[in-house]
Amino acid sequence: MNRYLDYLYILATIGFTVYGQLILKWRIVQFGSLPVDFSEKIKFLFGLFIDPAIFTGFTCGFLASLTWMAAMTKFDLSHAYPFLSLNFAVVLLLSSWLLSEPLTFQKALGVGLIIVGTMVAAHG
Repeated sequence: MNRYLDYLYILATIGFTVYGQLILKWRIVQFGSLPVDFSEKIKFLFGLFIDPAIFTGFTCGFLASLTWMAAMTKFDLSHAYPFLSLNFAVVLLLSSWLLSEPLTFQKALGVGLIIVGTMVAAHG
């Protein structure tokens, strides 16, 4: 049973990473396009950096690093790393649902292949 609890570190890494990506995209869309002028770009990026929601995305990136380090104490890298490919699948599905991004057949097929590949790699 304890070994299954070790997988929570990998799951937390995935969760923190996915949250960070989704929150960054959601807020950046609300800020609009990157300006052309260099000084305006700096102001724009600084505004993004101090946005509280975006800051939570950065924080989750840091927390993902911590949970990944914990996972590395429990698993071989060659076993744990394939699970991170699930980030692609979860981000794709949630971005379609939460951000109304298009989910094409090719993307869905790719996600299916990622999931199958992860299962094969995890058992290998």
